[in-house]
Amino acid sequence: MKIRPPRLKEGDRIGIIAPAGPVLQEELRPGLEFLVSLGFEPVCSPHLYDRKGYLAGEDRARIKDLHTMFRDKKIRAVLCARGGYGAHRILQNLDYGLISRNPKIFVGYSDITALLFAFFRKSGLMTFHGPVVRDLLKGDGSNAGLLIKRMTSDDLVTVNFPNGTAVKKGRSEGRVMGGNLSLICHLLGTPFMPSLKGKLLFIEDRGEPLYRIDRMLAHLLLSEEMEKCAGLMLGSFEECGDPGAVVDLVRERWARMSLPIVAGFPVGHGEQNVALPIGARAVLDTKTMSLEFKEPCLRG
Repeated sequence: MKIRPPRLKEGDRIGIIAPAGPVLQEELRPGLEFLVSLGFEPVCSPHLYDRKGYLAGEDRARIKDLHTMFRDKKIRAVLCARGGYGAHRILQNLDYGLISRNPKIFVGYSDITALLFAFFRKSGLMTFHGPVVRDLLKGDGSNAGLLIKRMTSDDLVTVNFPNGTAVKKGRSEGRVMGGNLSLICHLLGTPFMPSLKGKLLFIEDRGEPLYRIDRMLAHLLLSEEMEKCAGLMLGSFEECGDPGAVVDLVRERWARMSLPIVAGFPVGHGEQNVALPIGARAVLDTKTMSLEFKEPCLRG
């Protein structure tokens, strides 16, 4: 069963957590001030600024903060402070029943992909792949504007990307699923990985040389999960060398598959990272270069 959380309204409280890598207070200040300027009330978790090496504190502290935010009836949404690394470490100890009983908007990307997938697989909760608080105002602020629009409306969403490229032409319908390629690969074979059957999968990554991307794509293909996909969308591959080489690699590896494939999808670690409802049904059309959602991710 798919669970849609309620939409946000002015004055609502938004919980801020760091379930993965550590973050500094000054890094979050612009994003927090932006939320306040729109009439929301950010609520920082008790362990938000904890640090333990490359982690935002002890595993148990990060788990406690996440549980607290979902348990608190006054918190209407939960935004992740940053990605980094650490979400994989806490998957086994999360209370997914608590999450399904207290559905609320949950937003993040990069390492947070692990939580987006696990929530959908274990709780049925529809979430958002979108900007974290640390880079909420990245670029011209359009990412933040789109995220707020997504979180406050139950209208149907259409993502247009006129500058995209059709690697393989076609039109297909399915539930949208995706995120960071390396995180997705590390979820394969675990009970936290949703089936990709009938899914419109989007992938992105950062700082990976081409041979590693090749290895990860090969891993996806060897898992036979890609055989079940309805479509593939390539987001940005920042600091991964020539972007065209990644597209060529996908074209080569997926040559025998009939599913539509597009490059230039506006998600990832680059300037564009549009908020996408995870788990909602949509239509990918390479002719119109659009991803048109057929159902809302939120309820009024």
